[in-house]
Amino acid sequence: MASSDLPPNPSVAQAADRKPSWREAMAVYLQPRVLVVLFLGFSSGLPLALSGSTLLVWMRESGVDLGTIGLFALVGTPYTLKFIWAPLVDALHVPLFSRAFGRRRGWLVFSQLLLIAAILILALADPAKSPLYVAIGALLVAAMSATQDIVVDAFRVESLPEEEQAAGMASYVAAYRIGMLVSTAGALFLVSAYESSGRTRLESWMWGYVTMAAMVLIGTVTALIATEPEQSRRAEAATSGESALKRVIHAATGAFSEFLSRKDALAALAFVVLFKFTDAFSGTMTAPFVIDLGFTRNDYAAIVKGVGLAATLIGGFAGGYVARRYSLAASLWIGGVLQAVANLTFSWLAVVGVSQWALALAICAENFTSAIGTVIFVAYLSALCKNPLHTATQYALLTALAAVGRTYLSSGAGYVAKATGWPAFFAICVVVAVPSLILLAWLQRRGHFAALGPVKV
Repeated sequence: MASSDLPPNPSVAQAADRKPSWREAMAVYLQPRVLVVLFLGFSSGLPLALSGSTLLVWMRESGVDLGTIGLFALVGTPYTLKFIWAPLVDALHVPLFSRAFGRRRGWLVFSQLLLIAAILILALADPAKSPLYVAIGALLVAAMSATQDIVVDAFRVESLPEEEQAAGMASYVAAYRIGMLVSTAGALFLVSAYESSGRTRLESWMWGYVTMAAMVLIGTVTALIATEPEQSRRAEAATSGESALKRVIHAATGAFSEFLSRKDALAALAFVVLFKFTDAFSGTMTAPFVIDLGFTRNDYAAIVKGVGLAATLIGGFAGGYVARRYSLAASLWIGGVLQAVANLTFSWLAVVGVSQWALALAICAENFTSAIGTVIFVAYLSALCKNPLHTATQYALLTALAAVGRTYLSSGAGYVAKATGWPAFFAICVVVAVPSLILLAWLQRRGHFAALGPVKV
């Protein structure tokens, strides 16, 4: 079948002419398939902070040097390389699991059990005595989390019919954010609660991570209750006669060759890497900065969980409005400039010092503008993945490249902060957004965004 004969990617499909009623629109969110995607979204969002910001708070409280903390951004390497083994997830079976649960559900259960084991390994670490052991544990958590993301993305696309794709994506993103909040603010509150019960700080952090590992079971139970996507069953039947190696090669080469044959493909990939870099560079050091300034972990957790969550949700709606109101290029300009300039609120906070309302304002500004940029950026990534034969692998490639800024380019952030001081560091975070804006202008002049056509968010 020629690619031109295939239906459009559901994630960027045009909406139907008839506007659904309020009751019809809300009823979609209660469909069993959408609810399954919602709980899987929570499971995907939960582990990210456990090898990221929450871990950095633990390390800073344990007295680990800022430079070492900055280097821990490198443990996110699996998120940048997941496109390498994404074709394996598409093409291969997990012994016993695939036979018992199906192609996608087998991988879901398998990856989640490995994720639980990795979090438990990290829970036994002591950052003050063995940063290397912590790094290995965090790397395992990131690898299992990235694998789960690959499977959940494929499961979501294949299980939801076109009329449920929008509700499914909205539910997934909201639950993903909630999962991240549980593993940041929720985990920090939990550690404080364990500590107040008489446990030592190290024991409190260990039990906090053990509790987070147990919460991954929410996704495991969801995978067991769910049914295998019909598209996955058809794909399994269609390729049953092919060897495992042939299936892997077809999944990998088709995705990459199709994308790289496009005009200005390399420039577009560079833009994908750099657009969220300003967020990643500042975000790597936000938690250590707040602790250094004199706030407690509970102060930070309360603001992130309260006003920070509200700012994120409002920013998400604002990003959707911007993307609908303006062209894709104009929306990216708005999101790119806002998320860069918002870093100056942390420079201001560094001058003001310990002030609850100032911290709340800075966190709100960062979360609000980051959410706007993220929604618009996801719309752009969706527009790039228009061939349903390769959507899963291409999306894994693009999101992996987007994580390069958070993982590699941000690894020196701790040394920069240590050398310049906090006010100057966050001003530098604004400057690092300039290369992405230059690329944005160049791609716009080349007609890159116009060629993608209208994008529905």
